[in-house]
Amino acid sequence: MAAQLTIDSGDTAWMLTSTALVMLMILPGLALFYGGLVRAKNLLSVMSQVLGITAVAILTWVLFDYSFAFSSGNSLIGGSAKFGLARIGDSALWPVGSSGKAIPELVFVAFQMSFAAITGTLVIGALVERVRFSAVMLFSVLWLTVVYAPLAHMVWSSEGLLFKMGAIDFAGGTVVHINAGVAGLVGVAFAGPRIGHLKEPMPPHSLALTMVGAGLLWIGWFGFNAGSALEANGVAAIAMINTLVAPAAGLLTWMGLERLVSGKPSMLGGASGAVAGLVAVTPAAGESGPIGAILLGLAASLVCYGFVGSLKNRLKLDDSLDVFGIHGLGGFTGSIGTAIVALPVLGGHGGPGYALGHQLFAQAAAVTLAIAWSLTGSLLCYWIVTLAMPLRHARDAEREGLDLADHGERAYNY
Repeated sequence: MAAQLTIDSGDTAWMLTSTALVMLMILPGLALFYGGLVRAKNLLSVMSQVLGITAVAILTWVLFDYSFAFSSGNSLIGGSAKFGLARIGDSALWPVGSSGKAIPELVFVAFQMSFAAITGTLVIGALVERVRFSAVMLFSVLWLTVVYAPLAHMVWSSEGLLFKMGAIDFAGGTVVHINAGVAGLVGVAFAGPRIGHLKEPMPPHSLALTMVGAGLLWIGWFGFNAGSALEANGVAAIAMINTLVAPAAGLLTWMGLERLVSGKPSMLGGASGAVAGLVAVTPAAGESGPIGAILLGLAASLVCYGFVGSLKNRLKLDDSLDVFGIHGLGGFTGSIGTAIVALPVLGGHGGPGYALGHQLFAQAAAVTLAIAWSLTGSLLCYWIVTLAMPLRHARDAEREGLDLADHGERAYNY
């Protein structure tokens, strides 16, 4: 006989806090991180896109995307039973891991809503400084519904295809990071490079803003990873420790590589390495021990540095803010690496009888499906957008800056 569910006030308070922390990652965290990396003439454009996508994600999540992700349906997508949060009142419960304990379902809705919002905002980093605000808004409505919500259902719903296969994605290595990275890469193919790419200098206009944004991302990531335990318990504690050590390893690895290659470790390199470590530990946060998390941070930083520092330019790929280079590849590294760091010999939580080969297969299947799903769905969404309106601005508007072209205002008035 199943235990009767009762709301745990401590878990509920922790999940309310975690939701707020994830929102802090977006506003102002990601807005500042991205904003500092672009040229001054595009600062408000980037911040407005982050702000607008967040609002789109909140409304679409309430209207239909939560239902597609977490109501009963089939192995690929949920049904329509919870459109508009129908029949989810303040008395509806969502079970957590411990027997008999629950949080209000509306709290779970809000927590998962913040995940949808940050995933949608991550995508735009690949396309900044050339795409139209209106096109970005339309794309976000389509993509969150066609791509994000079904993939969340497949990975995190008990009836989802990848969930049943036993794939581990504690907090979003496939659903968030690989998904956003691939969608950004597809967008680059549709939009093309910025005017002057690889021919003109395009330095970040304010690394100080980027540093503040990186710090807020790291702080907010505690809600992202530790909150995914859904309880204030030991799993949340190990996820928090891992969210400290993985980015620390990634940060020092990236700066060490820069020191070896150019002689000078950069602040931007340190921030990039920290984000790579955070991305990589996300799918493994509740399964890895601290040593495994350190290894993930180190490995992701090596992979992402190699791509961002060399291969990206050789491919002439204008992934403006390295969404694919850090989130896509970091998510790939972390998702596959989760099978390894879950090994008990590394302090992981695979438990007795853990089968590395089986788990590697499940992780590889999840990564492959996530890439294919995001690639196909993103192609469809961008294609629909291009039928409705131009995706990018005219050359004169791009030269002038999108702050004026899209919003009629400047970030700085001297």
